[in-house]
Amino acid sequence: MSSRRSARGWGALSLAVGAVLVSTAAQSPDRDAEREQWGAAALDVGAVVSVDGCAAADGLCSAPAHAVVLGGDRVLTGRPFTLDPKASGPVELVLRTPGVLADVTVTDQRGRRIAGAQSADHTRWTSVAPLPAGARYAARLVVDGVRPGSPRRARLDFRTVPVPAGERLTVTFGPEDGGTYGVGRPVTAELSRPVPEGARRAVERALDVRVEPHVEGAWHWVDDSTLHYRPRTYWPARATVRVRSGLDGSRIGGGLYGGPSRPLTFTTGPRIEAVTDVSAHEMTVFRDGELLRALPVTTGKAGYRTRSGIKVVLGKEPLVRMRGDSIGITKASKDFYDLKVRWATRVTWSGEYLHAAPWSLDSQGSEDVSHGCTGMSTEDAAWLFRTVREGDLVRVVHGYGEPMTPFDNGFGDWNLGWPEWLRGSALTTGTTLTTDATGADVRAVAGALSPTL
Repeated sequence: MSSRRSARGWGALSLAVGAVLVSTAAQSPDRDAEREQWGAAALDVGAVVSVDGCAAADGLCSAPAHAVVLGGDRVLTGRPFTLDPKASGPVELVLRTPGVLADVTVTDQRGRRIAGAQSADHTRWTSVAPLPAGARYAARLVVDGVRPGSPRRARLDFRTVPVPAGERLTVTFGPEDGGTYGVGRPVTAELSRPVPEGARRAVERALDVRVEPHVEGAWHWVDDSTLHYRPRTYWPARATVRVRSGLDGSRIGGGLYGGPSRPLTFTTGPRIEAVTDVSAHEMTVFRDGELLRALPVTTGKAGYRTRSGIKVVLGKEPLVRMRGDSIGITKASKDFYDLKVRWATRVTWSGEYLHAAPWSLDSQGSEDVSHGCTGMSTEDAAWLFRTVREGDLVRVVHGYGEPMTPFDNGFGDWNLGWPEWLRGSALTTGTTLTTDATGADVRAVAGALSPTL
């Protein structure tokens, strides 16, 4: 092939991808057609690096790679190009000729370094996550091991496709930012619109939770627009939890892009756990494993049994009016009640509390007479009210009631074993909505129902 044809061939390649990073060696004469292929025959031209916005492992798209030729000892800077609109996965820089990527640094338009990882053979760099749309990036490359001996260096500028107009997927995290909560409070993520099953991996991967000290944890899809995150066991006491969304600008699928969301940071307090032994009619309260107090209590009588299992404190109310007709007890029934209740600590949205019950003092510690709540003396209820906070653990053992459900009546997340929890993650075994006993999808309730007594 003539030198003119050779130069035209490489020029066509660089123009097609929108990058002009061609060394003078690319214009050397007497190259045949095979030297236009990536491989050993390209060594006299320099190094060939491709830039691809597809995640090969996920098979999300098949956009053609942008190829760039690096040569000589100078730092070569090319005209910025835009990745293919089909590119929706992490960005990859791949060395297509012999040698190694001795150094790769990718920064965004504000100079922040993009997290990425090198392959074991140092021929491929992949960003940790897809890059947000509508942004500019600079990749600084050093390729070593190319003949002749000097390293090839280049700066490669590229853009991601702008976000089209339209609705964007955002997320609202809970609990409230800046607070201190008990070790049982899961992180919640409420999405602004339902996400189809095929796009949940991308969404879940973009929701980042970091804990100091580090613990293993995972997201669980409650339904198509709600996720909960929890560790394998409870949060560590006095930990810091930081949650952020990397969805902004990312392509979700079906023409939907992620939008900006507020991050969340909260801390945990000491591990407070109240354990109600129904058969013993006693509640024992622990702080960091140390017994603080044992309280005589009464729980739900036959027909109104207190739910068994692990619950989480949802909130505290110094005074609550409780009425029997709020749970279907008519005024004509001998079980009807209408009382103002002091020092009420809520554990379910349907109205189960730990509260003062001075009318049942004779039964506390000996029998069950309530309509589902855990009753105790006014003094003990006030002490418990001051001791616990939102997110603290309340565990009911040796009882007769139905088990606490995971998601439809408060934070019953801890009643799922870890393998079962992981089955709700799109990044493990696929996403399956948790269902109740009727087979219907269950959703975290975003409001309070009526209290029991």
